[in-house]
Amino acid sequence: MVYGYPQCVLTLRPDQKPGITSATSEEHLRNNMANLLPSLNLSRSFRALRHPNFRLFFWGQLVSVIGVWMQVTAQQWLVYRITGSQTSLGLVTFINFLPVLLLSLFMGVIVDQFPRRKILLFTTSWFMLLAGLLALLTWLEIVQYWHILLLAFLLGIGNALDMPARQAFVIELVDDDKSDVLNAISLNSTLFNIARIIGPAIGGAIVATLGEAPAFAINGLSYLAVIIALLLMKFSLPVITSSRANPLEKMKDGFRYILSEKSILGLVVMVAAVSMVGFGTLTLVPVFAKDVLHTGATGFGNLLSWQGVGAVIGAMLLVLYGDYFQKGKSLLFSRLLLGPGIIGLALSRTPWMSMAFMALIGFSFITQLVLTNTLIQTIAPDELRGRVLSTYTWALGGFYPLGSLAMGFLGDQIGAPSAALFSGIGCILLVLFNLAVFPSMQKLT
Repeated sequence: MVYGYPQCVLTLRPDQKPGITSATSEEHLRNNMANLLPSLNLSRSFRALRHPNFRLFFWGQLVSVIGVWMQVTAQQWLVYRITGSQTSLGLVTFINFLPVLLLSLFMGVIVDQFPRRKILLFTTSWFMLLAGLLALLTWLEIVQYWHILLLAFLLGIGNALDMPARQAFVIELVDDDKSDVLNAISLNSTLFNIARIIGPAIGGAIVATLGEAPAFAINGLSYLAVIIALLLMKFSLPVITSSRANPLEKMKDGFRYILSEKSILGLVVMVAAVSMVGFGTLTLVPVFAKDVLHTGATGFGNLLSWQGVGAVIGAMLLVLYGDYFQKGKSLLFSRLLLGPGIIGLALSRTPWMSMAFMALIGFSFITQLVLTNTLIQTIAPDELRGRVLSTYTWALGGFYPLGSLAMGFLGDQIGAPSAALFSGIGCILLVLFNLAVFPSMQKLT
């Protein structure tokens, strides 16, 4: 008689009863049970940190991104406080990312032509200046809505260059070791989302007690950590840049490659679609905190923090077990979670349930972005990486503001819960679109 178990077959003698009755069989079962789960090797799970440049960037980013999330929280609250309009919230996000939509593809050529560290030093200094200006205007109590829109647009110009440069810089930080790229991106995303937990909570508390200006000022100072980290980096390998001739032709080279590589085309198309239909719902979070849940600025910070909790869980799963997952199937699974998470947020009227749904949304967001980024980084050739990643940041940062503007307008017309409900249903339909148009993406490893 033979009894089956996954990866384990136990053969019993005729005089044995079914079950584990011998030490040998018991040990056999234990060994095979261990094989069902991937072994946890912490040194392997955090291997990107063995690269000195990545360590510097990691800790510098942690300080800076906490400040960024403090500013995001304070700015969204400031806009809704002085306008009372959901459309105004969406318009700020739209203006912020409009330069990404218009300029990102060209910025990819610049990223492939100039040293990425120098680009990041420039953009980080630019961000620090703009945060200081917003803090000053708010502290003097002369800030107006058009000031915020103008600063958001200037910030977006910096982001259009910073986003593809930062993404392409990752592989330089791990000494061009592609096997460490997923780990580096996952660790960076974990850091980003730890900051997403800490930053909004601190930002919400500061806004509730001191106002918005201190949150903006702290963010401005936090950029110094990234600048210092970039200046301390040392590279043993020469920085490779492409020829500076014919930038328009080089942009066309990037387009031709993407159109010929269906895997990357599918990844970019899906990021654009999910950014517009799903990510834009985040614009409505201040409305849920203030008008639906009635939890105020502190509750708004808590909602964003719980989104960060879910994102940290997702990123840490990829850090610890990312090498064991088939990336294409994992990407599809994370997309399946987004629609139900947004629908749950739309229907919830209880703060703790809303926070739980925000955690699910955060898990889905971050796992989608990390897996998409990693697949693009590993598929794209070195000489085209900046241009290919610029299409990724264009799809992510360019279509997100369109969705934010649409969600803000829809929220003003039919209410934030109904607008979010439409978004959640749209995300479910996008999964069906993914399966129908890009079925081969599930096979990506």
